[in-house]
Amino acid sequence: MRKLLILIFIVFLSYCLAPAGTAQSQQASNENGRRVVRKVEPVYPPEAKRLSLGGTVKVIAVVAPDGNVKKVEAVGGSPLLVQAAEGAISQWKYAPGSESRETVELHFNP
Repeated sequence: MRKLLILIFIVFLSYCLAPAGTAQSQQASNENGRRVVRKVEPVYPPEAKRLSLGGTVKVIAVVAPDGNVKKVEAVGGSPLLVQAAEGAISQWKYAPGSESRETVELHFNP
C-alpha cells in the first residue's frame, strides 16, 4: 500500500512540475528553402500559461546573406505568443545564401 501511495505521489508531482506549454516550430515551404542551422525554442509566456492560451503564430523572418535573422515581422497570432515567437526566431541562424524572406509558423500548446 505504501509503495502505491509513493507511486501516485511521484506521478502527481511529475504532472504538477511538467512544463505548462510547448511550442513547436514548423517552417513553411517556400522557393528559397533556406535550412535552419540553429533553432532557439520560444519560451511559453507565463501570462499565456495562466490563461491556457494556445494557438499558431505566423511570422516572416528577413534573413541576411550570412544566415542571421535581420528582422522578424508578425503576420498573425496572439500578441502574447507573437512576442515569444519573435524573440526566439530573431536568434535563429540559417544556412548562408542570398537575402531572403522565410515564413515560419510556431504552434503553442498549453
